[in-house]
This record gives sequence, structure tokens and C-alpha cells, in this order.
Amino acid sequence: MTIAVQGDFGKPRPALVIQANLFSEHTSVTVLPVTSMLVAAPLLRITVQPGAENGLQKPSQVMVDKIITVKRDKVGPVLGCIDPDTMVEIERCLAVFLGIAK
Repeated sequence: MTIAVQGDFGKPRPALVIQANLFSEHTSVTVLPVTSMLVAAPLLRITVQPGAENGLQKPSQVMVDKIITVKRDKVGPVLGCIDPDTMVEIERCLAVFLGIAK
């Protein structure tokens, strides 16, 4: 999906939904923005290579440290999905970032 929000992430950009499907009828959705500006921060930025399944056009990083909740009317159509192994890595980094890792 693509999100459009004001502020630091003002331009439309891809994002990864991290909100549980249980809340799919909620008026907002929680996501992790995705950027093509790669940086060396393995616990905060998970690199994803482009592919037909994820819809990315170039190597990108999921920004685990930039969690954002947006109104659904700021969310575009689904671009693709992330592979299960990468999702596990993102979930682990997210748990560490939020301080809920055990």
C-alpha cells in the first residue's frame, strides 16, 4: 500500500501494515513506512529486495523506527505482500524497538 501523510513523510510512499486483521474495520491503520534511501541500521531498517510479490521497484528498507498510524482515507491500494521470513525479521526488530521482546 501507499500512504500519504503530512510532516516528515510528506510524499506518498509504500508502507507495511503491521496492524492485526482483527482491527480491519477500524478507521485507522498502523504501518511501517518504506524507503529506498538505504542506511546501515540493521535493528531499525530491514532491507527488502524488489520483486513481483512485494511490488517494490528498487531495494528498499522497512523503517521499524518510524511506526505511524494513519487514517484509512490516506491509504492507497495494496501493492503486494512481504515474504514470511522477512516478516518474522521485522516482527523481531519491532519487538526489540518497542521493548516488548522477551
